[in-house]
Amino acid sequence: MQRSSKPASWTVRTIAVLYVAVIALLPVVVILYKTFQPGLSSFFDALTNTQSVHAFEVSGIVAGIAVVINTVFGVGVGILLARHRFPGKRLLSAFIDLPVAVSPIVVGLALVLVYGHIGWFGPTLEDHGFQVIYAKPGMVMATVFVSLPLVVRAIVPVLEQAGTDQELAASSLGASAVTRFLRITLPTIRIALTYGLVLTIARCLGEYGAVLVVSGNIEGQTETAPLRISNLLENEQNPNAAYAVTFVLIVVAFAAILAGAWIRRRGRA
Repeated sequence: MQRSSKPASWTVRTIAVLYVAVIALLPVVVILYKTFQPGLSSFFDALTNTQSVHAFEVSGIVAGIAVVINTVFGVGVGILLARHRFPGKRLLSAFIDLPVAVSPIVVGLALVLVYGHIGWFGPTLEDHGFQVIYAKPGMVMATVFVSLPLVVRAIVPVLEQAGTDQELAASSLGASAVTRFLRITLPTIRIALTYGLVLTIARCLGEYGAVLVVSGNIEGQTETAPLRISNLLENEQNPNAAYAVTFVLIVVAFAAILAGAWIRRRGRA
């Protein structure tokens, strides 16, 4: 049995490695080669021109706001789901996972139908000088939606495993809700929350579909880094610059993966 299982094990491993290499590793290697093929000067020129710098700034602003919103919301909803029983709890939990099942393009279209100039609330908001679609507020809303589950799903299992004994004991000793959160709950979820934040940052910076629909993809105004890549390829016919911007996003993604792996390993230690 051992002799027959060993070749089978190696076969499965080989297939798994080849699958990952073809699907993920090979495209990354090609992009790395294409990025630095024209030389370092071309690479830095592509990243330091006005349009690219602005695109990275817009990505940073939108992602930063979305991360803050999802952190506050994620912690609150995570505590609600893990610590309380209430009617509609399962429905709320299902809605949290909705972004995983819905296409980002559909999310963007839904926001346009609600907040666009022909939407339910768009005309009223625009009459009061507040534009959502084709502006940063709509981009933030779309980014918040697509990254909604990451913080919640990271902290809920930790809260459920930790239980409520320490919090109940602190409450019986007169500790306030804020004190219990800062002294007990937050240290309990610290590692899981950090892991969720890392994934949220990476997801927000890389979002394309939903932001494409709600932003209008206006160069110099609502163009993010992923949208910049598309414009460089389709409109400006400048693939070398597109590879350079893509390389930066790949580095961010790999940094998030490594940080997440380190955080999870630290949590198990």
